[in-house]
Amino acid sequence: MPAWIYVVAALGALFILLPLAGMVAQVQWGQFWGLVSSESSVAALLLSLRTAAASTVLCILFGVPLALVLARAQFFGQRILRALILLPLVVPPVVGGLALLYTFGRQGLIGRSLELAGISIAFSTTAVVMAQTFVALPFLVLSLEGSLRTAGQKYEAVAATLGARPGTVLRRITLPLVLPGLISGAVLAFARSLGEFGATLTFAGSLQGVTRTMPLEIYLQRETSPEAAVALSFLLIAVAVVVVAVTYRVPKSPLRALASGRMSGTAEEVAP
Repeated sequence: MPAWIYVVAALGALFILLPLAGMVAQVQWGQFWGLVSSESSVAALLLSLRTAAASTVLCILFGVPLALVLARAQFFGQRILRALILLPLVVPPVVGGLALLYTFGRQGLIGRSLELAGISIAFSTTAVVMAQTFVALPFLVLSLEGSLRTAGQKYEAVAATLGARPGTVLRRITLPLVLPGLISGAVLAFARSLGEFGATLTFAGSLQGVTRTMPLEIYLQRETSPEAAVALSFLLIAVAVVVVAVTYRVPKSPLRALASGRMSGTAEEVAP
């Protein structure tokens, strides 16, 4: 590569790293544990971890079929569907929160009927999970769709030729083949859910122990205790770094190892 590429890359890295370094420099390390161990901070962290885990599960349940349809099927309006699914990536989270509120809120499109049935979603922990899923789902879909397109369909075609049913092909060929992409997408979805702010505040509000996640707690602490806000920000970044680092330890797909000759077996073994 030309030398100037390294210079520009270094500037880009500094653009990300310097603000983080500036924040770390402001952390009151002598008071760190006291700042992050208050009742509201611990409750916010635990709530964030629980809701992010729940939203990641929903992203997997909805995202895997969506990615499969976008990567494998051909139908009219497919590009429009992809654009709409990826829309939360580009619209402000507050807009997503308003969309959820006007759909599932008490006077919303669906929420009005749910209220008559005694089901209230807005300004609850369920609303937090829904808001996080709304903004995180495109990350998993995008990651998995790319893995599916890169993997191709030759192994699936071989399994079908050997008599495997579509469900068997999906379970024993397609999903193991793109497992690294699925894990990476799930980790990205979890990290995005963990840092969600705008949609959560708009749709779920900020009730301690119920809807006040870590980003909301940091925002409130910024007004009353800047030192606590900085300490909590560092803690959230540390958790996110650990989560994202998992993606670099994703094992190679077993079927890819089989194809490269590092595993014994035949195509018949994976396509009964």
